[in-house]
Amino acid sequence: MDNSIYKLKDTTTKEAFKYDYLLSKILPYIKPYTVRILIGFLIAIPLGLLDGVTAFALKPYMDYVIGGKTFEFTLWNWHLVITSLQMAIILPVGVVLFATFQGVLRYLNSYISTWSSQRITNDIKIDLFHRLVNMHPQFFDDNSSGLIITRYMNDPQTASAGIIDQIKTITTSLFGALGLIAVMMYSSWKLALIGVIVLCAAFIPVALIRKRIKTASNKNMVIGGNLTTNINETYSGNKVMAAYGLQNRQEKDFVQQTWESFNVNMSLAKRSSWMSPLMYSIASLGIAGVLGVGTYLINTGEMTAGSFASFVTSLLLLYKPIKTLGNTLTNIQNIFVALNRVFELFDLDSAIKDSSNAKTLNGLNYEISFENVDFEYQAGYPILKNLCLKVPKNETIAIVGNSGGGKSTLVNLIPRFYDIKSGSIKIDGTDIREFKIESLRNNISMVFQDNFLYSGTIRENIMMGNPNATEDELRQAVESAHIEELIADLPDGLDTIIGERGTTLSGGQRQRIAIARAMLRNAPIVILDEATSALDNESEAIVQKAMDNLMKDRTVFIIAHRLSTIKNADRIAVINEGELVELGTHEELMRNPEGQYKILYERQFNKKVTV
Repeated sequence: MDNSIYKLKDTTTKEAFKYDYLLSKILPYIKPYTVRILIGFLIAIPLGLLDGVTAFALKPYMDYVIGGKTFEFTLWNWHLVITSLQMAIILPVGVVLFATFQGVLRYLNSYISTWSSQRITNDIKIDLFHRLVNMHPQFFDDNSSGLIITRYMNDPQTASAGIIDQIKTITTSLFGALGLIAVMMYSSWKLALIGVIVLCAAFIPVALIRKRIKTASNKNMVIGGNLTTNINETYSGNKVMAAYGLQNRQEKDFVQQTWESFNVNMSLAKRSSWMSPLMYSIASLGIAGVLGVGTYLINTGEMTAGSFASFVTSLLLLYKPIKTLGNTLTNIQNIFVALNRVFELFDLDSAIKDSSNAKTLNGLNYEISFENVDFEYQAGYPILKNLCLKVPKNETIAIVGNSGGGKSTLVNLIPRFYDIKSGSIKIDGTDIREFKIESLRNNISMVFQDNFLYSGTIRENIMMGNPNATEDELRQAVESAHIEELIADLPDGLDTIIGERGTTLSGGQRQRIAIARAMLRNAPIVILDEATSALDNESEAIVQKAMDNLMKDRTVFIIAHRLSTIKNADRIAVINEGELVELGTHEELMRNPEGQYKILYERQFNKKVTV
């Protein structure tokens, strides 16, 4: 497996400008809201067309109100006469009514667009989060929290919310342009031809900036992730920061990242901002040409002053969105880059998944065996090498060795946090890859060195071990984990809110709550990974009692640096450099004068031991 696929900062967005590909990807999210979106677009059509009403009204106003003429109209024996004074009243009132109607349409269009965009955004975020919670642990190893937050929260918002708005804006502008062009054609087809040619020329510079936008957007994504990580680390590590005086370091990094973002944006602005002046120049050429030709047409009697005023107003209204097209299309390109990054996340798939016809694991009956297990996080850097080990049911086996030797890796392979490169890990003779992942992990309880407690109450954190547990089972877990006194001292008992990561509790209290959670699961296999290494002696003694209760009548894997805590294990496995170098009881291993275990034991207690 190529682990580099999980590195988000290496994203390429190679499909960012394949619009048919991107639209085909987002179409399943648009389909459920097609009716509302179509209603929004249908509203956008008259909303755009009404832009031409004011321009069109100028012709009769100039010709009949300013010119003092009477408007006469005959159709099928129906004769209509409107005086100049009546026209002066009708036209302004009509413009106000049309503007009010347009305002109502604009509100409806905006509401429907926002509703549709937010629903699509929610659907994408929910699907992405489903993938995130089931992602390969390597993904979390390779990416910072800030980068993950940026990619999984900000990009969907930018992409899905923006695309509906921009399509709506383009639709409104398109039909607005068609309405204005119709007014221009009605006023003078010759002048309209000049205006349309200049309009087409104004689009040429837009295609030149696309790659710059993609590069800048990807750089900003990485920088934004670094900024978020910095803030997360400042929050989570605030005590370490204060204790070691790291405020200047954190601030320096933040300032540097902020200026990096500024430089990327300014680099893009430097290359894209010239589009607006260029479009201004192109538009001014069109207006200049219209003024010249229009003057000639008025002087020759081919066009009235009212028609010319109506045409010029239409032309100015038409060029207004064109002059700001640079920024509009920059935003659109950013949306497509973000959209591409979103669907790159959908293409990421965890390598840890159920096999076809996976079985359900129903407890441990005989043994867990490691048979010629090889494992590596990165190709060419082996962590475990041809490791063989059999652990009978209800045995407690301690795993010790030098740091980085592969102890934690070994136990992380049992619940399939990672898959081995070769060999097999079997439960009762069946490879664990043949079991459903959910059922495999339901048979394992884990207690880590730094157990994560979720924001909420103590009850909620313990019940995560078994959401269907009864009150009696919960009470037994609390007693076995020795946290009755803790709960009794708290104002709300089990329903006390412990804050984010359980920061209101001591390390020993957090460990005992984690042990209660593991007890409530009542799994036949228990993994204790450095569960007491961060505690003081008093806390360790209480936690050790809780752990002893958790270990009763279960198959237990213990990883501990403090060798005093594992002397009573049934067997001790010594792993160095990814290989099993010794295996036996404490007494057996201490009898080997050159053994790795005895060397570790004597080094830790700083004394020679005679067995």
